[in-house]
Amino acid sequence: MSNDPLLQPYQLKHLTLRNRIMITSHEPAYPEDGMPKDRYRAYHVERAKAGVALTMTAGSASISRDSPPVFNNILAWKDEVVGWMKKLTDECHDHGAAVMIQLTHLGRRTRWDKADWLPVIAPGHEREAAHRAFPKRMEDWDITRVIADFADAAERMKAAGLDGIELEAYGHLLEQFWSPLTNDLDAPYGGSLDNRLRFTFDVLRAIRDRVGPDFIVGLRYTGDQDMPGGMDKAEGMEVSRKLRDSGLVDFLNVVKGHIDTDPGLTDLIPVQGMRNAPHLDFAGEIRAATGFPVFHAAKIPDVPTARHAIASGKLDMVGMTRAHMADPHLVRKVIEGREDDIRPCVGANYCLDRIYQGGMAFCLHNPATGREETMPQTIPPAAAKRRITIVGAGPAGVEAARVAAERGHEVTVFEAADQPGGQIRLTALQERRREMISIIAWRMGQCEKHGVQFHFNTFADADTVLATNPDEVIIATGGLPHTEVLTEGNELVCSAWDILAGDVKPGRNVLIFDDAGDHAALQAADVISETGAAVEIVTPDRSFSPEVMAMNLVPYMRNLQKRDTTFTVTWRLLSVTREGNRLRAVLGSDYGDFTRERIVDQVVVNHGTRPLDELYFELKPLSSNLGEVDYEALSTGGLQQVVRNPEGEFRLFRIGDAVAARNTHAAIYDALRLVKDL
Repeated sequence: MSNDPLLQPYQLKHLTLRNRIMITSHEPAYPEDGMPKDRYRAYHVERAKAGVALTMTAGSASISRDSPPVFNNILAWKDEVVGWMKKLTDECHDHGAAVMIQLTHLGRRTRWDKADWLPVIAPGHEREAAHRAFPKRMEDWDITRVIADFADAAERMKAAGLDGIELEAYGHLLEQFWSPLTNDLDAPYGGSLDNRLRFTFDVLRAIRDRVGPDFIVGLRYTGDQDMPGGMDKAEGMEVSRKLRDSGLVDFLNVVKGHIDTDPGLTDLIPVQGMRNAPHLDFAGEIRAATGFPVFHAAKIPDVPTARHAIASGKLDMVGMTRAHMADPHLVRKVIEGREDDIRPCVGANYCLDRIYQGGMAFCLHNPATGREETMPQTIPPAAAKRRITIVGAGPAGVEAARVAAERGHEVTVFEAADQPGGQIRLTALQERRREMISIIAWRMGQCEKHGVQFHFNTFADADTVLATNPDEVIIATGGLPHTEVLTEGNELVCSAWDILAGDVKPGRNVLIFDDAGDHAALQAADVISETGAAVEIVTPDRSFSPEVMAMNLVPYMRNLQKRDTTFTVTWRLLSVTREGNRLRAVLGSDYGDFTRERIVDQVVVNHGTRPLDELYFELKPLSSNLGEVDYEALSTGGLQQVVRNPEGEFRLFRIGDAVAARNTHAAIYDALRLVKDL
């Protein structure tokens, strides 16, 4: 028996959890037709078989028709969910993991123009900023109906064999009753705290009547809304004690803050550059005050922090949800004493930001997550050893090297710079994004364990590559900034990379033209504005930085809005000319024949990258496949078998930004799905 606090079993009512690590409720947006089908099941089973004690499915599974998901959530109000949840639960149970599900009514946290176009409901008319829908104030029959819907959904989950359920309160309908900011009903459901809690306790009693006293029921809620006029810490503590004393719940899953705005959501679920475990002490206070089982998760990305949370007695179960998206085998590696092999969560929040924009949750640097049916989380060995030469040690190149080496191949990597990392190393120079370098550091550690040969400060040409006598050549040389976008004055501008690398000193009055919409422009603006300079970010888009997404935008905005920064949308930089010792920038519009001018001392252009592909085209005629990729095989997990030049002695591929400007996830996914079958 291990003495590791994380690996001790925990008794929750009749349920024995095999360790103290859980995956908290979250919705990766994998359902099909509102049901947790094969992709969804494979995602949870992968983590169950690797040792997690409890996997909490379905953030915000909907219990009512008038709670339409704003992204792809499970529809717990449909009877057909029982069969799908039973299949998922049984398979996770086969691997020793407990399974629960989170049930909710979103209340005002949705939109009326989704699904059946029913009115949004809440205990007041105030809309939520994030979803913008003005709600109908609930009537008595709404309250009766929704209480019954909660009980029906709970009964379905018991029938499916789940170990328990969790009700979602924070930001959703239950908490909308709790908070004086969102509840303007008269008694008996409005006014005093007891009245505002009445709806929740009515729901819990209805659930207990349906599922009995033994079925596990918990609540995820905020103990402090941390906003003017909202439920404060003192009231949150009182709510915690009332929940404990009710005899209706078996655990408290505690958060802190509010989620009705992007900044609020980001403080509650912190992202890269923000403090780790910011609400852990607060959760510990609730556990100390109530003496009741307390669960918690909020940017607990690493094992030492999780271990401290349990060893210090702050928590009974620690949630490591995003950490398990980065590495589903986290618990197994702890058990086996291989913590240094755990793929780290870097807090990039690509997972959550994607679902809030209507996509599936994918991990920035684990492309197998959410693709467990087609992509391996553990790399299988190759049938025969081959010599693989890779040019470029950015994220695509080092992932290709890692996968090839784990397959047992002999791998050689050439890199022109003196260190690996490519664009990520440049990104990580900024303090707020320094965690990004772990994407490279982890892969380099794995490559070193498997004997990959790296040659830095080596600008590889065709002869360099051919001297390795390769069977496979992978070009991962990335790209360089493209700034030649003007009708006049291209020589007068610099790139966002120039600013980030320190190759160009920031000006005092700077125009940044952002026609890529990614992190680089905002990072450059952050660096420049920090010097006290005036910065204007100009974009032809109707919103700025569309590729950055909501939660990642928050830390930038907190810096830029307190400085002398202006955001100008729907204007395009046309030309730059000298005006004495300054620059005249002419802006035009895609909407009509309009122009504006700016007089500045520096113009920075962010327009993506263009591939560094000279070596690829030099090697192409010497390769057996002439660089051709079978996209059908690449997309479905088949073998690359194209032969266009029988005289060629090696196959040639290129990946990442050496193909076209995309993002880190695309670069790493390119490498994994190509090399896993080489």
